[in-house]
Amino acid sequence: MPALMPETRPAVSLAPRPLYEEVAELLRQRIFKRELEPGSWIDELKIAEEFGISRTPLREALKVLAAEGLVTMKVRRGAYVTEVSQQDLADVYHLLSLLESDAAGVVATKATDAELKELQALHKALETAAKPGKANTDQFFAVNEQFHMRLLQIANNRWRDQMVADLRKVMKLNRHNSLLKTGRIEESLAEHRAIMDALAARDAALTVQRVREHFANGLEAAE
Repeated sequence: MPALMPETRPAVSLAPRPLYEEVAELLRQRIFKRELEPGSWIDELKIAEEFGISRTPLREALKVLAAEGLVTMKVRRGAYVTEVSQQDLADVYHLLSLLESDAAGVVATKATDAELKELQALHKALETAAKPGKANTDQFFAVNEQFHMRLLQIANNRWRDQMVADLRKVMKLNRHNSLLKTGRIEESLAEHRAIMDALAARDAALTVQRVREHFANGLEAAE
């Protein structure tokens, strides 16, 4: 009997990422890092030259960021990094509070023990990033977002996930200001502990309450 030839499978060909999406991500990160400050004019010619691209993909990228609320297009004046008003911020925090507290309530009742352990591990990483004398603000920001996004993933509602992702992009325009206030990281960490305790107790109502308190305190610090 002849030896069987190993099964061959066609190589998977992934479509290359459109250039404008790559440019949008580069600009998005510059905005989040405050390399492009809120209210600042975006010099399209300078950026196109820096990236070595034409202005066409740059303008497509700016349209993406405008749809996300990170960029504001002004007639005959060009693109500007969005300035978030106090009312904008209050509206964003209000919606995030409703959406994420609802997700947390679902997680409290439906998450597996393994999924709760994942959240606990992220919380421990958050504790490490906030250790007195060794606090790493950038790491705290990153792990904090991982925690919130993982909670949403466990709740498993892709429509809610998309709304939250868009709202969080706008919140990031102001987030550094709120968490850098004296004592806010410690307060945020204590709020996360309370959320984890409620999740561990499988108490949906208490978890919802704790998450809403977390966002209310975050908004107060941001004002």
